[in-house]
Amino acid sequence: MARKQTRSWVGRTQGLGSAREGVGHWWMQRVTAVALIPLTLWFAASLIARARGDYGALILWLRTPSTSVLMVLLLIALFYHMALGLQVVIEDYAHNDRIKLPAVVVVHLASFALAAAGIATTLRIALGG
Repeated sequence: MARKQTRSWVGRTQGLGSAREGVGHWWMQRVTAVALIPLTLWFAASLIARARGDYGALILWLRTPSTSVLMVLLLIALFYHMALGLQVVIEDYAHNDRIKLPAVVVVHLASFALAAAGIATTLRIALGG
């Protein structure tokens, strides 16, 4: 004999939502996107202004404290925004649950590694290494 469902629609949907993490993820995507607007414009304008310069001039430019700080901020915002965006793509389009979590972990680790390499390189140049 089949058992009758007595739970309401609210009871059946509890625990199936975003676990209250979706809003924070959404906000961080927007915050990093807004931060990337001026940082990317600064970076593009700086590279265009130095397009005819040589390698040494570019290194001298990167050694200035304000440039180094802005470059580190750009790298942090860029790779964090990339990781958040790719996580959403994986969660939305990967239908195999055995692939989702490892793929998200790989994306976050790769984003962290790329950001760390970029920051380490920037600091090495800025500190005269």
